[in-house]
Amino acid sequence: MKLLRPLLVVFGGLTLITGLAYPLLTTGAAQALFPFQANGSLIERDGKIVGSRLIGQNFSGPQYFWGRPSATGPMPYNAGGSSGSNLGPTNPAQLDAVKANVARIRAAHPAQSGPVPVDLVTASASGLDPEISAAAAFYQLERVAAARKMEPAALRKLVESRVIGETFGLLGEPRVNVLELNLALDQAATA
Repeated sequence: MKLLRPLLVVFGGLTLITGLAYPLLTTGAAQALFPFQANGSLIERDGKIVGSRLIGQNFSGPQYFWGRPSATGPMPYNAGGSSGSNLGPTNPAQLDAVKANVARIRAAHPAQSGPVPVDLVTASASGLDPEISAAAAFYQLERVAAARKMEPAALRKLVESRVIGETFGLLGEPRVNVLELNLALDQAATA
C-alpha cells in the first residue's frame, strides 16, 4: 500500500500531461500556426471540398494528368487504407504490375519513345502520393493537349507554372501536385 499511492500519483500526473495537456497544446499550436495544414490541406472550389493537397486521387481520363498508381486496399486511392503493396522489387507480382503499367502508359502515349518515368508505373510507399515528377508531367503533355484540343506550348507553360522546386533547394526533385495541376487545367479551360 505504501508503494501504491506514489505509483497512482505518478500515473495520474503523467496521464494528465501526456493524455490531455500535451495533445491540447500541440493541437492549439498547430491550429494557430498552421491552420491549413492542421485541417488536412483541403482544397475547395465553388464552396465544395474537391480533395486534399496531401492525398493522391484517381484521374484516369485522357484530358487529365495521371498520378502515381495506388497500392491501397481494398480499392485504389483509399485514404483510409494507406499502405504500400509490401512487394519487393524482384517479386513476380510486383514485376507483372510494373510491366502492365508500362504497357498502359505506352499505349496512352504512342508518340513517346523515351523511357517511361518510374513514378508513372510504380506506387509510392503510402500508395497515395499526390505528386509526380516534372518529367512525368511533361511525358503526358501531348496526350492531355490533344484530348483538350490545346496548343502543347500553352499547356507546357501551365505545367511549368505548377512545378514545385526541390525542398530547401536541394532535397528531392522538381515535382507537380497532380490535383492542383488538373484543377488549374479545368480552370484554364473555362476561362
